[in-house]
Amino acid sequence: MTYLLCLSLALAFSQHKAPAVFRVKVETTAGSFIVETHRDWSPHGADRFYELVRTKYYDDSRFFRVVPGRWVQFGISGDPKIAQQQRRVTIPDDALKQHNTRGYIAFSNTGPNTRSTQVYINLGDNTAHNDIEAGFAPFGQVVEGMEVVEKLYGGYGEHSGGGMRAGHQDKMFESGNAYLDRECPKLDKLIRATIVPSKRP
Repeated sequence: MTYLLCLSLALAFSQHKAPAVFRVKVETTAGSFIVETHRDWSPHGADRFYELVRTKYYDDSRFFRVVPGRWVQFGISGDPKIAQQQRRVTIPDDALKQHNTRGYIAFSNTGPNTRSTQVYINLGDNTAHNDIEAGFAPFGQVVEGMEVVEKLYGGYGEHSGGGMRAGHQDKMFESGNAYLDRECPKLDKLIRATIVPSKRP
């Protein structure tokens, strides 16, 4: 990757402060769902998610880690150049204000202050582990379409990439969608994620 390309990518992803509350529509091959993000729950997390959605980082990617009853994980760009550049961008941890229960969404990490691009949606109650480990602070909640999230293909479980800590994601970063589509063709696709108007009270 050239210096100018790296620079242009870095400038495109320069972080902006997110609105206090905003909604993101996630269109998938299984249907659509809505994530409502609250900045006061996790300021760094909300800002990072806002920027990744705004710059279309998640568009045309895959739900590569789906474990029924536990979580759905996504957040590695299908374009290896972009995925590898953003892999090195991390944000500080936020204090835990919400819990890792069904429908709540948070960033994955490999340790303190290592949240980057990958997020997971809780499919069940994961408070026993994720509320204790540092860094797993939910920044939003699925408010529409949770039934869609729950029917994303989970037949591969941990074998189509696993979590950040498992150390089995290098091929996804090296080859992107080409690798996943060849090795795990049944994975559902994230078509696009867009910021949509929030419902008025």
